[in-house]
Amino acid sequence: MKGLVLSGGKGTRLYPLTFTSAKQLIPVANKPVLFRVIEAIRDADITEIGVVVGDTADEIKAAVQNGSRWGVNITYIHQEAPLGLAHAVKISEDFLGDDRFVMFLGDNVIQGGISPLIKQFASSEWNSQIVLTEVSQPQQYGVAELDDRGRIVHLVEKPKVPPSNLALVGIYMFDQHIFEAVHAIKPSWRGELEITDAIQWLVENGYEVYPYVHRGWWIDTGRPGDMLDANSRVLEEIVPYVEGYVDRDSEVDCRVTVEKGAEIINSVVRGPAIIGENTRLVNSYVGPFTSVYHNCVIQDSEIEHSIVLEHSVIDSLPSRVQDSLIGRHVVLRRSPIRPKALKLTLADYSQVGLL
Repeated sequence: MKGLVLSGGKGTRLYPLTFTSAKQLIPVANKPVLFRVIEAIRDADITEIGVVVGDTADEIKAAVQNGSRWGVNITYIHQEAPLGLAHAVKISEDFLGDDRFVMFLGDNVIQGGISPLIKQFASSEWNSQIVLTEVSQPQQYGVAELDDRGRIVHLVEKPKVPPSNLALVGIYMFDQHIFEAVHAIKPSWRGELEITDAIQWLVENGYEVYPYVHRGWWIDTGRPGDMLDANSRVLEEIVPYVEGYVDRDSEVDCRVTVEKGAEIINSVVRGPAIIGENTRLVNSYVGPFTSVYHNCVIQDSEIEHSIVLEHSVIDSLPSRVQDSLIGRHVVLRRSPIRPKALKLTLADYSQVGLL
């Protein structure tokens, strides 16, 4: 089998962070989501992986390179515009050939990985396997309707009136017959070739499409709140370790990961949490469900249930930072200048809550 990872798209729901960065490279528990996807495919013994890229291709290529760090071979496939998931399959036909393959959205995180699903599909005679999960707002997703025997009756993309609460998770498995489908369907009202339409075509033309209902957690990290949720869940699952320096005046509990080069001075860190490489905490508190990425400084401040990206500084803040997603090279600092005032430089679509 081969792997196909979709890593295009503009990430508009994560503005302003994605004005200058690919959404798939935002880290969850200090590892970019895209890296987690590649590892999940590698762990299923798949080593040939195509990565569909768009406007952020240069950044994706610089981060992933040829895939050798994971023991896989990466082939990049350029998509000129975000024209739909089925379009991404269509333009990848030369790479995929007649091989069975798994398609994984590059901004999805799923509990338990995909190795059992891959093994199940590889040993079957199914033409496709789709992963479903129950969601509270199915109108935001592709939705599947099943009959009493658990077989697919109908699939529809983002329906106003959903026929069920079973959403398509961003993981799909296909054989070569999917190319018949993607060439046969027409663009939807959104102007995109929908993968739900392609799978529906397979169903209507007598191909075997097996639905698997995933009972664990799954997160589409498309919004800031989703990123924080994914970060919390992954932090609870990782095995903590300490490779950095923790001084005797600090309190760091057993659920905290301290990466190499990090320094924790006279501070309290309560897990699950992770402190990135060469990051420095001084006279500060870092609470549960917080990831601080590499080369950051947090001094005389408090933060919890947040993600802080690389090269950012949080210094001498009068109030605790929480439920926040802080980008790269950000400086949050209390100014000593009087009269007291807020002096802000904010990107488009920024949201700031003040007390």
